[in-house]
Amino acid sequence: MTSGLQTCYRVTGGNPLQGTVFVQGAKNAALKMIAASLLAEKGRTVLRNVPVIEDVRRAVELAQAVGAVVKFHEAERTLVVDASELTSPVLPGEITRQFRGSVLFIPALLHRLGEAVLEAVGGCNLGSRQLDFHYRGFARLGATVEEGESQIRVKADGLRGAHLYLDTPSHTGTENLIMAASLAPGVTIIDNTAQEPEVQDVIAFLSKMGARISGGGTGFITVEGVSQLAAVEHTVMPDRIDAAVFAMAAAITGGEISLVGASLEHMGVVRWKLEQMGVEFATQGAVLQVRQDKQLRPINVITSPYPGFATDLQSPIMAVSCLADGTSYIRETIFDGRYTLAGELNKMGAKVEVADNLALVHGPTPLHGAEVTAHDLRTGIALVLAGLAAEGETVVSPGYPIDRGHAAVATRLAALGADISVEDWNG
Repeated sequence: MTSGLQTCYRVTGGNPLQGTVFVQGAKNAALKMIAASLLAEKGRTVLRNVPVIEDVRRAVELAQAVGAVVKFHEAERTLVVDASELTSPVLPGEITRQFRGSVLFIPALLHRLGEAVLEAVGGCNLGSRQLDFHYRGFARLGATVEEGESQIRVKADGLRGAHLYLDTPSHTGTENLIMAASLAPGVTIIDNTAQEPEVQDVIAFLSKMGARISGGGTGFITVEGVSQLAAVEHTVMPDRIDAAVFAMAAAITGGEISLVGASLEHMGVVRWKLEQMGVEFATQGAVLQVRQDKQLRPINVITSPYPGFATDLQSPIMAVSCLADGTSYIRETIFDGRYTLAGELNKMGAKVEVADNLALVHGPTPLHGAEVTAHDLRTGIALVLAGLAAEGETVVSPGYPIDRGHAAVATRLAALGADISVEDWNG
């Protein structure tokens, strides 16, 4: 956090949520677009529907640190980037420690300045999955990568097209290598690419800028390098993770809400799993209605790359499963550090067992308020959901991890009738 002030979320449960909520712009598209906007050597890029979240603020700080002129008009959710003069290849540690997306700024710095220096990599602590495949990809395109104790230095006299392969279809890896390949002479083929809607949105943005990219959504992407990219205007797609979290908030409280800007198609398997639990969806144009007024049923979830069950929603579905009538099985296959939630839910009266990469949630258990810890963004928002359903008061701290990914979450939940506030916290 940039200031010394810490916050916590204070939630008193028991209110079924009712009303209308606006889904924020997609975090996982906006962050990539901010980095990609630095590829344009002249003009000003305008991004609309940008979520007002801490990760976006960190991305803005990083862009400014390397010399871009960036203005984030938060009230209008609009970001203006002028990257005509980049002045430094160094991505400073005080920002990168808080922001795992820092690696996305490497392609622009390589093309514009010939090198990028990443002082530290932060964000969520998600176990052993590292960023090696980014660096291996840059190396295949012709860069040299030097790893020091506290920094990684990537240099390139000029990248060239190559055949790349991703060990796992990582969306950040896919987008990063597409960005690097966009200005690399020749043809780059990237195999085993991610197929998330956000990847498609980033490809649409880069294509507007003049990139030549084909095969998005197929798992096999071809990029023909061009000599330059232009600044453009683009509206960021809605955030399917944010939409699904609010759908789960309706489910866990037995409420009925309208989600403005949510896309049922983008939810993938998550939609079917919620329907299996007894959640009802109805689409009316760009508004998605979510209702749950029955006893929740248990489910079996296995996280997998899109269109499978999103790993980002594994923690929230675990919270919802606590109220299901029977045992739910939740298997995490993508991030091995994503079960810290289990111990926190158990403080609230849940019965969650974790063995290897499988969590068993025995329900239904009445949840009660407690002081719990947001170990990361997804654990934090899941604990807010649990608090909405718990008897008494739940205090989730620190608030910062939640604010990394969800904009004004307390304000939006309160508008639906939740008893929730954000307060200063001396942790």
